[in-house]
Amino acid sequence: MLGTIHALPDGTDWQTPAIRSVIEDADRLVVEVVNLSDTQGIAETFASLATSPDQGSLSLRVSRDHQASLDAMIDQLEIPRTQFYETETWAAAIMLARAGAVGKTRNGVDRYVMSRFRDRKVYGFELAQQQLGIFDKLAEEDQRDLLEGTIEEWRASRDDPGRLTRAWLEGDEATLLEATTTGIMADPEVRDALLVQRNADWLPTILTHLRDAERPLIAVGVAHLVGPDGLKNMLENEGYTVTRMAN
Repeated sequence: MLGTIHALPDGTDWQTPAIRSVIEDADRLVVEVVNLSDTQGIAETFASLATSPDQGSLSLRVSRDHQASLDAMIDQLEIPRTQFYETETWAAAIMLARAGAVGKTRNGVDRYVMSRFRDRKVYGFELAQQQLGIFDKLAEEDQRDLLEGTIEEWRASRDDPGRLTRAWLEGDEATLLEATTTGIMADPEVRDALLVQRNADWLPTILTHLRDAERPLIAVGVAHLVGPDGLKNMLENEGYTVTRMAN
């Protein structure tokens, strides 16, 4: 298994000999979302799910102590405030998450790994439509928790914007694990929908690939691997031995 990160700054050196070997030796790849390259289709799906009439001012969907930071994020991204009047809260959170981004999705590890499997089988746990649908099905209260968590992550990142990227590069499991219970993951319902339940849904598919292929590579966001609800622990509970590879 390879714990990925979905965006990296230009020029980031992350391909260790161990990672290159795993990518080249695998006979199939399993990723979170198999249709990442369909940017137009994903954008159209997002627009369709994200828009509903009469959503109202975004500032009224967060508590008063988050409003100043929300305004700063909107100003940073130069998004007209009127655009949010018909944007659902979960979609606004995803749009605003770009304010704290230190990398570019075109440099995402998942995208790179998929590009190396053009002549091998690639499977996905989800389509982008399914992944966005998870957000869209959240109750409005949970969507507002997601938005406030996004704001809190932006605040926390201002002093050290590269903290999580550095933790991923260094294999700092403690910091990565902390990220699975803070910010947008601090709300139990949001965490369950975005992380815990998806891991549980993916496990049977992983077990099938482990039975059917000699060297499957499971490449998913690193948050899905760590902690008691992570895929590593789930596989160990199924009787597998999971050993962390040295760089």
